[in-house]
This record gives sequence, C-alpha cells and structure tokens, in this order.
Amino acid sequence: MYIIVGLGNPEKKYEKTFHNLGFLAVGEAAEKLGVKFKKKECEASVAEANIGGEKVILARPVTYMNASGRAVKQLLAKYKCDLAHLLVIYDDYDLPKGKIRIRANGSAGTHNGMRSILAEVGGGDFARIRIGIRDPEVNIPIINYVLAEIRREDYPLFADACSSAAEAAIEFARGGDIGQVMTRFNPAHESR
Repeated sequence: MYIIVGLGNPEKKYEKTFHNLGFLAVGEAAEKLGVKFKKKECEASVAEANIGGEKVILARPVTYMNASGRAVKQLLAKYKCDLAHLLVIYDDYDLPKGKIRIRANGSAGTHNGMRSILAEVGGGDFARIRIGIRDPEVNIPIINYVLAEIRREDYPLFADACSSAAEAAIEFARGGDIGQVMTRFNPAHESR
C-alpha cells in the first residue's frame, strides 16, 4: 500500500498557480496509470491504482494548502499505511523553477502545506518530491508569488517537471528504493 499526495488548493481559480503544481503532478501520475479521481474521502479527491499487485492511492487534499495535514493523516489512518509508504509532491520556492528534488525525509522549509502535514503526522520521516518555482526575475512576497499564475512561456518547463515528478512517484510506488529513485531523478550532483 502506497499513498501519493499532491498538494494544492481546490478552487478553479488556483488551477494554474505555482501552489498547485503538486495537484498537477499527481494528476499526471493518475493519467500515466490510467486512473481518474472519482471519489472524495478523508477530505481529499482520490484515485486508486494498482501497481504490481500493490494498491496505490493518489490524493489531492480539498482542505486548502495550509490544512493539508488533516487529509494526509486521515488517509494514513484509513488505509493503515505507514510513513515509509507516503510520498508528498509540492511546489518549493527554495528551488529554481522547473527543477525537481526528491528526498527520503526532511523539514517543511518555507512551505505551509508541509508544515501542516508534519504537525499532523508527527514528523518528516516520509518521502517528498519538490518542484522548484523560484524565478530570480520576480521580486514579490512569497505568498503573492505562490498564488500567481504560471506564465504561459513557462508552461513547457513546468509540464516537464510535473511529468518527471509523476514518473518518480510511480517508481517509488513500484517499491523502488527511495535512494535509487533519488539517484535516477535528482541532478547527478545531488543524488543524496
């Protein structure tokens, strides 16, 4: 059993914002697996897949970003899934735009959705895929930036990043060792 959670905000007005890259990436994973988000449970929109006989839950919390932890905690409890089989995908202002970085564990950094998850699940000992959004040409407060729409000329860059994040998430859910997933998808000089 694996749970892959993509972070974002549920309203249509947030669809094309940086803060919804987690939603987009988990949607890409669902598409690659041939499944759809058909039901709502545990304060999340959920799709179910099967990878090599293993049940995989893909989820998009509908709690808004700052309360994402509520949905994650409920999903872990409902499916009796431990943190070792949880993966969270989210946007990260601390990384350059379009870069992805996979880690086996860590802190929340500047991300309020991750702060909520860490508070609800009691720690950061779970895998995560961060999609970089920082653009050195833009100088506005983070809160305004993460809720801004992605510029049209940057769509291909972020589409590629979401596709890579989805592939990495699927590899993780195939039972791939997180170290091997990191080696394959992180830049060569950052495999650990």
